Amino acid sequence: MFLADQGRDALIVRKIALFQHLPLIGPPSSIGQVYLGPFFYYLIAPFFYLSSFDPVGLAFGVSFIMTVGIILGYLAVKRTEKKRTALFFLLLTSFSYQLIWFSRFSWNPNLLPVFSFFTLYFLYRFFETKKYIYSMLYGIGFALCFQLHHLAVFLAIPIALSYLYAFFAQKKTLFLISSIAVSFISFLLISSPLIIFDLKHDFLNIKNLHSLLTEQNVIAGGSPMVRLLETNHAFFQTVLQLHYPQAVSTVVSIVLFLSLIVVILKKRNLFIGIHTVNIYSYIYLFSKLSSPRHPHYYGLIYLSLFVVVSYLFDMLPKKLPWIVGSFLCISLYFILNARHYYFIAGKPSNQINHARYVASTIIPHIANKPYNFATYPVEYTSEDTYLYFLEKQGLPVARRELNQVTDQMYVLCNQKPCNVLNSGSWNIEMFGKAKIDTIWSVDGITIYRLIHER
Repeated sequence: MFLADQGRDALIVRKIALFQHLPLIGPPSSIGQVYLGPFFYYLIAPFFYLSSFDPVGLAFGVSFIMTVGIILGYLAVKRTEKKRTALFFLLLTSFSYQLIWFSRFSWNPNLLPVFSFFTLYFLYRFFETKKYIYSMLYGIGFALCFQLHHLAVFLAIPIALSYLYAFFAQKKTLFLISSIAVSFISFLLISSPLIIFDLKHDFLNIKNLHSLLTEQNVIAGGSPMVRLLETNHAFFQTVLQLHYPQAVSTVVSIVLFLSLIVVILKKRNLFIGIHTVNIYSYIYLFSKLSSPRHPHYYGLIYLSLFVVVSYLFDMLPKKLPWIVGSFLCISLYFILNARHYYFIAGKPSNQINHARYVASTIIPHIANKPYNFATYPVEYTSEDTYLYFLEKQGLPVARRELNQVTDQMYVLCNQKPCNVLNSGSWNIEMFGKAKIDTIWSVDGITIYRLIHER
């Protein structure tokens, strides 16, 4: 995939890899222009550099990190639980269409499943070992997750409830408070780029966040129970890659929850308890928000679900009927996910080659002169994919945010009619009164060169 977000990231990450610009903020969130941290940019910059700045390097970076993360996740579960639980976990994560899809293109939320899993793993290791190093690690993990997506704030619930349980069970108040301080300081240090940015820009991010929470409809309306059931249904449909009635998801969720409660109370398994809290607290809190139920919004709980389901599979009696039943369930899971593996035999989109080719036809017209650039209609937002290849050739675009206007403008249109001279688009109209100088079409795109009308 090489669309708007990937094009934007390519422009920024290339400058990081070349040490031309080291940003303190990351991508903007989808609502309210609240910025994430820059961690994702710096994480994938080495992969971009090693690919000689071919945008596919960004996707390779995400794919590599996700693959290594799943292998390390297997080792973490194996260390914490039985080997068979870890094997079930490895099967469920490896063949999950949704996780594979996340691994195939570059985008900041795609890495959240792995980073949230290890944040909770380090939290568990802290309570098991009583070592401050793990308190520091889960604090760092929490900060990194929050820089990948703001919904990671919901990780605070399993963290807080784990401490609440420890306060009552262990009675080591001073030690627990000091560990909280260690994790909080770690969180602040990793979040320091965002803090510095806000201090330098009159608390822009905090003001936007306040505006988002107070002036926009963040909290969902309607029946809370209806929203809860819808949120739960969307999650289990996404995991299973199967459309079925909402009542089925409700029953599955309730049975899974009750089974986990019985096991947790009987086995006193803190690791499974943390992941159970993560799943159900997230579904409940997410149901309160008005945002759509897109698959990437559930990134925080994918691996938690696979952990607890794997644990329950391993708890089943080691008798032939149960073994056969487990095999059939996993086989069905594999079949449901594998039928969506479009990338094995499907036709490639060639989005990177498309952007490269279209940009190559514009370069001779630019003639090394300053230029403005826009796409039309307004919904067509992938302009950064073309600009990346133009800027890679040393042709930086005029800065729209500074109202820079040059003697030529290139407008790319992917729909007809292309009414570029009366578009209603601020991006185009800021160029001023214009006339069409040249028109050509390439790979489904009509390109207009505008000049000022004298």
